[in-house]
Amino acid sequence: MRPSTLAVLAGLALATTAPALAQTAPAPPAVAAAPNPAFAADVASLDAIVAALYDVISGDAGEARDWDRMRYLFHPAAQLMPTSTNPQGLGVLTAITPQGYVDRAGPTLVRDGFHEREIARRVDRFGRIAHVFSTYDARRAATDAQPFLRGINSIQLFDDGARWWIVSVYWQAESPTVPLPPEYLPTP
Repeated sequence: MRPSTLAVLAGLALATTAPALAQTAPAPPAVAAAPNPAFAADVASLDAIVAALYDVISGDAGEARDWDRMRYLFHPAAQLMPTSTNPQGLGVLTAITPQGYVDRAGPTLVRDGFHEREIARRVDRFGRIAHVFSTYDARRAATDAQPFLRGINSIQLFDDGARWWIVSVYWQAESPTVPLPPEYLPTP
């Protein structure tokens, strides 16, 4: 992997905008999405909502994404939180709303092409809450032989009894100094 591609941060293309995002005023509170029969299957189970998350951000260069579908996956209080490293070597965490993600990362995903897929998963669940540690890889085109990026998405979810909601996605890309541990990679 080239260091310059690590700036893409988990394929969600936010590292290059992280300093600007940290200085952005908070968005007004979101309103819960009204039920949408077109997206009902996406939120019917934990497996379905995680698959929908990966599917909705993935596509070839020039291929529009369904951002209404993406927004539907997220709870009104949800945050997306990429991690990065500043020039001094300190960790940086940036929190943005799903709409902030669409506004900032969306054009890059469509311009460059981006296919993120889950390659391994660990799930912990208690009552209405679930935590998914989802190892991913990313390619510009689905047919690319090798990924340009790998990392882990920490996805927190909430089951309200009627549907699943993504509450947060918090991620870190793999780097030469922080490789993916074997226990988070696919088993042979």
